[in-house]
Amino acid sequence: MNPVSETAQDPFVKFKEAQRESWSRFAPLAMFTTPPAAKLVRHAKIKSGQRVLDVGCGTGPVSITAARLGAKVTGLDLTPELLEHARENARVAEVEVEWREGDAEALPFEDATFDVVVSQFGHIFAPRPEVAVAEMLRVLKPGGTIAFSTWPPELCIGRLMMLSARYMPKPPVEVPPPTLWGDPNIVRERLGSGVEDILFQRREMIVPSLSPQQYRGVTEQTAGPVRKLVEMLSEKDPAALEKFRRESDALLLEYTEDNLVRQGYLLTRATKI
Repeated sequence: MNPVSETAQDPFVKFKEAQRESWSRFAPLAMFTTPPAAKLVRHAKIKSGQRVLDVGCGTGPVSITAARLGAKVTGLDLTPELLEHARENARVAEVEVEWREGDAEALPFEDATFDVVVSQFGHIFAPRPEVAVAEMLRVLKPGGTIAFSTWPPELCIGRLMMLSARYMPKPPVEVPPPTLWGDPNIVRERLGSGVEDILFQRREMIVPSLSPQQYRGVTEQTAGPVRKLVEMLSEKDPAALEKFRRESDALLLEYTEDNLVRQGYLLTRATKI
């Protein structure tokens, strides 16, 4: 009998492979996540000497910010191209960070390893939220802090995500929208009874842009799901692509003022029991 393939065992393998490739060009956008990274580090109350895990670290803004405070940081991401940028950013910043390629749903660490586990808009793309949050809590020490940044569904990025989803074909596996992580009620439910002292804060990320069209153009080249959507529609349905672009521009205009796009987000913090 032939051995069962990895894909047959785990129907999410191909989905994650597509995610890994789709985010490979995100680096140019990372500069805009740098100020929010400092806010997340402050929100998580990261201190010198703590062991910190940054899940979905991307190019490393949160990891490097925490390392500059003296924390012992491990940054983990699914996309190797982003980790290459992270290594270079850490070299320039003259800080030590352990960079690991890995999956938020299968963290390669022992139980109760870290004092703090954080994620800036990263873990929300794991296809099984219950698996990702269980893993993040598993590797967190009792009394440790879990903290993350997410996009509420009713604000700019959340609405753009839902707009994009309407044009995407149905995925081969059932995946909850990442924007559910921006709903405090859903967050409470997913964190469950294993945490206490849940705290939410609203913050805003400001992105300079000369026009909604310019902003959209940048995301089409860099933001994983949008890039893949544009590639697909360009080939299969140019009329739908034009409609998507008009709707995106109209939505972005609601949040654009004085050449700035205002992107509200949610900060969450909780203590593992």
